[in-house]
Amino acid sequence: MRSYDQYCSIARGLDVVGDRWTLLIVRELLVQGPCRFTDLKNGLPGIATNLLSTRLKELESAGLITREDAPPPVATVLYQLSESGRELEPVLKALGMWGLRFMTEERPDDTFRAQWLAYAPAWFTVDADPDAPPAVIQLIAAGETAVIELRDGQVHTRTGRSSNPDLVLDGPPRAVLGLLGGILDLDSAGHLGLTATGRLGLLARLRPISQDHAPGRRGAHR
Repeated sequence: MRSYDQYCSIARGLDVVGDRWTLLIVRELLVQGPCRFTDLKNGLPGIATNLLSTRLKELESAGLITREDAPPPVATVLYQLSESGRELEPVLKALGMWGLRFMTEERPDDTFRAQWLAYAPAWFTVDADPDAPPAVIQLIAAGETAVIELRDGQVHTRTGRSSNPDLVLDGPPRAVLGLLGGILDLDSAGHLGLTATGRLGLLARLRPISQDHAPGRRGAHR
């Protein structure tokens, strides 16, 4: 591993996680939990197999991940974050929040995965009406599906489908994530191809953590 050779905590931290793909491996282990090698490869489209192997060895050597043999019927190696690795979660959340400003453009070669659709509302939104009854929002973007469950004042998410959602948001990733992140209001997301079916009032309940990028969002669907 290369080093900046600087006696500085930022430089020392980047010595460990600053190489390309490293933080995205941490992202996948945070949002997916323990993963097989193939799970990580699928969640990191574009990474070469040998480079993923190298990065995993580096992270294990640095004490950020552990590996263990899963029992049958899985019978394969599972990678998971160590306590030190899990401490990177607020770093990833802060980076993701900061990066929302660059999500206004969806590039033609961009890939998209269901777990990215799921973690965004879990990390970047709060339940603005914690005393309200439970509610379910179905997200569909580029064929990927995720579910938001509002209950007990918390925003819970998972990949997949709900059998009886209260609200369905369906559209391009840029429109769905833009609305959830407060970058777009409902009308602007609609112009990008978003359709919203069901209880639109739930959008006011699902409040972005940061309102800095969301001028006028609240008034769009009250």
